[in-house]
Amino acid sequence: MKVNLALRFMLEMSGLVAVSYWGFQTGSGFLMKSVLGIGSPLLMATIWGIFISPKAPLRGKGSGRVVLELIIFGVAAFALYDVGKPSLAIMLAILAVVSSILNHLWEQHR
Repeated sequence: MKVNLALRFMLEMSGLVAVSYWGFQTGSGFLMKSVLGIGSPLLMATIWGIFISPKAPLRGKGSGRVVLELIIFGVAAFALYDVGKPSLAIMLAILAVVSSILNHLWEQHR
């Protein structure tokens, strides 16, 4: 069970890195690259902190939270796919789904 929590943390960090990488690769010009490369992971972390984290002020419950988690991980996987990293995108998506299912079944989302 603790392995899944460690995997979960690594997936969360990987998602932030993925959207940051996407932003720096996608933006045109220094300003846009900086805005997307820094702003995208900040937005993702903010959403996670408000709605998903264990101490979130507006924490979702049950399947609604799982769906939001999977949407966030899906955005990160799409970001990897969009910058030409389809293998990493698939790996992130599969691991996120498996971890989310285990997290929900083992009630590790407290």
